[in-house]
Amino acid sequence: MLLASLSIAAGFAALIWSADKFVEGAAATARQLGMSPLLIGLTVVSLGTSAPEILVSIMAASDGHAGLAAGNAIGSNIANIGLVLAITALIAPLPVKNSLIVREIPLLLVITLAAGLCLIDLYLGLMDGVFLLSGLVITLYLLFRWQKPPLAAGDQALALNEAEEIPDIPLRRALAILGLGLAILLISSRMLVWGATEVALFFGVSDLVIGLTVVAVGTSLPELAASVASALKKHHDIALGNVVGSNIFNLLAVLSVPGLIAPTAFTSEILYRDYASMLGLTLLLAVMAWLALRNGGIGRLSGSILFAGYSAYYVALYLTL
Repeated sequence: MLLASLSIAAGFAALIWSADKFVEGAAATARQLGMSPLLIGLTVVSLGTSAPEILVSIMAASDGHAGLAAGNAIGSNIANIGLVLAITALIAPLPVKNSLIVREIPLLLVITLAAGLCLIDLYLGLMDGVFLLSGLVITLYLLFRWQKPPLAAGDQALALNEAEEIPDIPLRRALAILGLGLAILLISSRMLVWGATEVALFFGVSDLVIGLTVVAVGTSLPELAASVASALKKHHDIALGNVVGSNIFNLLAVLSVPGLIAPTAFTSEILYRDYASMLGLTLLLAVMAWLALRNGGIGRLSGSILFAGYSAYYVALYLTL
């Protein structure tokens, strides 16, 4: 128990430092390569901070804990919206680009519904895994293609503001900072997950609940640290794109792992309680993002509502144990 507690403390400290370096390297790399900060948030940052979920799900499925792996994907998406985005908005209200409303968020909704179709029979099999991975390939293609058309006037103004905040670092150094930050992010998040899982097991919590709570929150900490650091540095596109992109990759890359490695059946709670909560928060995010175009951004009120929804999910989880 003592070693697990020390692992949590050390992992958290390393996570904060590495997230700052990771965001710095990602933003500088975007500038040197001529890529938009939004694209970096939706791809490099999202894939990098989703790596802990992918690694944990692979290990869990390989060990026969498919419930933990699937719970990790769904629980991480719930935490990304109800915890990561909520806290980020409470710290620094986030402007929303029109392109995010008309393209990336609708894409997330479609993928969320597709994941529901895979789970509707309470079984995640090989075909489901292949279907989700195929969606990942298509999604990556779309994300890159969508960055080519000219931006709208409002989006151009936001993009210029973002560019002014990005440090002018040589490409080689930016890549080195990005790689170092990502490496320590992975190590520190693994320390956090291991320590938290050991503590949870000590109290006799099931693997599904561990996946939905301890592991999901633990593997979402990189998203939280990266998004908060991005918002404080005024890299708003990275903060918002990170959450949307991470949820897309969690459903396509992480949720596909149990089906590919260890096809398994689930109880009805994972669909009617956990998936339904994830879908509800995703729809709420879509509505808030649409309203943000009129209100000037996703602000503290929206952050408070999202966090309240996240808290309500935990109450429902506790009541149905």
